[in-house]
Amino acid sequence: MAFLKRIMLFMAVNVLVVVTISIVLNLLGVRPYMTAHGIDMQSLAVFCLVWGMGGSFISLALSRIMAKMLMGVKVINPETATGDAAWLVQTVHQLARGANLPEMPEVGVYQSPELNAFATGPTKSRSLVAVSSGLLERMDRNQVEGVLAHEVTHIGNGDMVTMTLLQGIVNAFVMFLARVIAFVVSQNVKEESRRGVQFMVTIALEILLSFLGMMVVAAFSRRREFRADAGGARLAGREKMVSALEGLRRGLGITDKRAPSLAAFKISGKQGGLMALLSTHPPLDVRIARLRQPGAF
Repeated sequence: MAFLKRIMLFMAVNVLVVVTISIVLNLLGVRPYMTAHGIDMQSLAVFCLVWGMGGSFISLALSRIMAKMLMGVKVINPETATGDAAWLVQTVHQLARGANLPEMPEVGVYQSPELNAFATGPTKSRSLVAVSSGLLERMDRNQVEGVLAHEVTHIGNGDMVTMTLLQGIVNAFVMFLARVIAFVVSQNVKEESRRGVQFMVTIALEILLSFLGMMVVAAFSRRREFRADAGGARLAGREKMVSALEGLRRGLGITDKRAPSLAAFKISGKQGGLMALLSTHPPLDVRIARLRQPGAF
């Protein structure tokens, strides 16, 4: 059930963005695609693309700041860090140089019992790698290095920007289809009720279509995870990456329900049944088997 809640909350974040944009624009009367003859499809397509992509890029621009706030990430100062904190920063920076990142990521720790980590940030030059206190307490340094290599690879691959672009395109399609269908439906009611009906149907369809769109985003995310695993194996070594995933598998029962919008950037996840379609990560058993295959990367 914890996994179900996480996926549903993750989806709800994006639905909330799309629906909020639609409500605000409707209240302001911003509908440049409507003409005396109905919908101007070209204007509607531009309108949806601008607002769909705009919402995603706003989220991306604020991703580092929001991650620190929502997860309570404490950024480590490289100049004053000692002990385990210093090792953590040095390891991330070493991996970042191996991945040819233009700037060193910020490195932080957040308090959570789960064994997890995530990478976020608007660009390769403005990124953050954060690990949970539970991961540092329950995994050895070789395993932690494997986890960090996976996250640094996400940054090096530009996955944050790619996911944002994909989500923006999905949002645009959702907004476009919802408005076209709602307009057709509204033509079958009395003229004085059309605008209200059109608005309500639009919101309902945006929620439904966003759910379907989430399956597309999740499918892409699962493919991206295999690439990050392979990249992590190249940076830290295959055995460290496999050991990291095995350690995460042992800690699957420990979860943290905060900040579900970061779920796609965390290294571990569970899935099963129909909810597998909404999982942002492949099963850990599958990822481990993939890494162990000869010529996997």
